[in-house]
Amino acid sequence: MAGLALVSAAGLVLDDRVLVGAPIWAKPLKFSLSFIAYGLSLAWMLSLLPGARARRVGWWAGTVLAVASVVEMVLITGQVIRGTRSHFNNATPFDTAVFQVMGLTVVVLWLAALLIAVLLLRARFLDRATAWAVRLSSLIALAGAAVGFLMVRPTPEQLAQPHPPVLGAHSVGVPDGGPGLPLTGWSTTGGDLRIAHFFGMHALQLVPLVLLVLAALAPRYARLADDRVRLRLVLVAAGSYAATFALVTWQALRGQPLLSPDAPTLTAAAVVAALTLTSAALALRTPRSLELVA
Repeated sequence: MAGLALVSAAGLVLDDRVLVGAPIWAKPLKFSLSFIAYGLSLAWMLSLLPGARARRVGWWAGTVLAVASVVEMVLITGQVIRGTRSHFNNATPFDTAVFQVMGLTVVVLWLAALLIAVLLLRARFLDRATAWAVRLSSLIALAGAAVGFLMVRPTPEQLAQPHPPVLGAHSVGVPDGGPGLPLTGWSTTGGDLRIAHFFGMHALQLVPLVLLVLAALAPRYARLADDRVRLRLVLVAAGSYAATFALVTWQALRGQPLLSPDAPTLTAAAVVAALTLTSAALALRTPRSLELVA
């Protein structure tokens, strides 16, 4: 994936072709970078598994996931070389077959990640904060990956055609390829399921990052030295992340751009923020046992 990221970056510079409103090499670049982060995070989590049997099963699940990722990227890059889209392509029998194989690899990848999540849920960790950081982040990431299955649904306009060249879309309420945010390309005129897909999957990095930050600050702040406080804060972070993921998914499904929220979206965001701040404040309260010792 790192090698492909370099090739894709070179493609952005040397190849001026545009596909569905974006530079043609942007998709393999974004996917390869995402897989780098995803793979490294899962590898770290697998290293935490106790017991030879769990590690062996985890090794096989991780290997299947890695192979499925490679197949996915080979197909995406192959379509880029051909100058056509990979996702939702129903233009020719060959393009349809490519996308069907991509769909199969995604299902295999998701099932392998699900098996890893089950292993993490069943494993016994010495540190409870670490245990719940990896467990909850893996579950949120699974939900984020599952958003991709919503994108393959044909739109009403596509269903009205006898043989649509495109089946599925990541935009809601507007055609794919319209005005988008810089770098990400997320739609600025309608909903975009890629936002929830991206946000959910990267819980795998961001929730454990909260744990790592808390552990780094623990020597300097007495409250964070207590494992119960760190556990509470991890649970608050994971809960807030899950609520935000649900919010951006809901927003996209209503055909609403990320940066143009309506009153219900803003109200829900304010509720999530208030609950997060209140819960974090309560989590930081010094445990009564420590107060008595002091």
